[in-house]
Amino acid sequence: MKVAIVGTGYVGVVTGACLASLGHEITCVDSDPRRAALVAGGEAPFHEPGLAERLGAALECGRLRVAGSVEEAVRDSDVSILAVGTPFGGERIDLGAIEAGATAVGRALREANGYHVVAVKSTVVPGTTDTVVRRAVEAASGRSAGEFGLCVNPEFLREGSAVADFLHPDRIVIGRWDPRSGAVLAELYADFHCPTLITGLRNAEMIKYAANALLATLVSYSNEIAGLCERMPGLDEGTVMSGVHLDRRLTPLDDRSGRPPGILAYLSAGIGFGGSCLPKDIDALRAFAADRGVAMPLLGAVAAVNRERPGRVVGLLAASLGGLAGANVALLGLAFKPGTDDCRDSPALALAARLLEEGARVSAYDPLIQTVPGLDRRVGVCTAAEAALAGADAAVVATAWPEFAALDWHALTRAMRRRVILDGRNALRGVALPADTTYLRIGCRPEEPPRT
Repeated sequence: MKVAIVGTGYVGVVTGACLASLGHEITCVDSDPRRAALVAGGEAPFHEPGLAERLGAALECGRLRVAGSVEEAVRDSDVSILAVGTPFGGERIDLGAIEAGATAVGRALREANGYHVVAVKSTVVPGTTDTVVRRAVEAASGRSAGEFGLCVNPEFLREGSAVADFLHPDRIVIGRWDPRSGAVLAELYADFHCPTLITGLRNAEMIKYAANALLATLVSYSNEIAGLCERMPGLDEGTVMSGVHLDRRLTPLDDRSGRPPGILAYLSAGIGFGGSCLPKDIDALRAFAADRGVAMPLLGAVAAVNRERPGRVVGLLAASLGGLAGANVALLGLAFKPGTDDCRDSPALALAARLLEEGARVSAYDPLIQTVPGLDRRVGVCTAAEAALAGADAAVVATAWPEFAALDWHALTRAMRRRVILDGRNALRGVALPADTTYLRIGCRPEEPPRT
């Protein structure tokens, strides 16, 4: 099938490279010439394991190319996928890019022949595709919905495992304007073997928000439990949640894979959620509901717990050091999760800002990030963990990069001024540390290590 993809951001380029690897003919286009040039040269615009290889192979065999305009990309395609950004604009979701993309596709359809499906993969609030997108395509093309197809096809890609998630999905959701629209998109995914839900446009739009809101809720719930455990001697959030995880509704007794269900990663305490999806989607859903007179107090609390979590974590460190004014703190990890160089709404940045507010001097190290947006002149970013930790009074693990557990902590702690480690992600659990190291884990009271 011939597919045009409008937008080569995270979702667009992963979708394009993976569909091309499955034999489809993909044409990508982007309004940012620099990003388009990177993709055309076989370079992924961001770090994602396995993506560069698939992108390069797709370009080499000719199944993927980059066009100079939307009209060129759409002209001979069967499907156009809108994969542009939909940021939260402070009061509501910003649909400017999705409307512009839909208009450009519509202009291309005015001169095209045959039936064409416009599929929205961007995250948009319910009612966007059958109003904003439909009207933009109709006005620019001179056609009515039905003469062209209209679908919503939400993505469920996790940064750091997006290629695997696309190629081995747990579900495919297709929202359709009419059966003909849905049939074309179902054909695009005919080689995938997973549950497929065919529904209306608005249900498909809402499914994405409901899914992300649930994940965010689990994280904030876990962090709220951790907050209580951190105040009472003898409580250990890790042990408490391990007992919760054993519920057979969360961990089936007959699961032979030996791997814990992925959902349990969200039922564990940390320093909060971040990234390009959960924070903005929670805000967008709450604003969307408020516009319709619907209160969402639970999601309001989820957002509040997440905002407050970095401050609580910094409080644990301050209690151990006797204050943070003048302290040298090494921040290990800047990305919002391992496997990515994305630090959008990263709780690590919130930690850094809070440490600076408390008077600490902050140095940082992340395997993939060399700059700290908004904090560049106040945070020294080092090229190695050793440099960040030299002379530090404390180290804070803010991203669970596996390499942090493999570091030579005996050598690293010898270079520190004070040997205090706050493990904000439980990334060092089980790692042998020098006996004179103060190891602080979130979810338990610092001055009294949990009893086993």
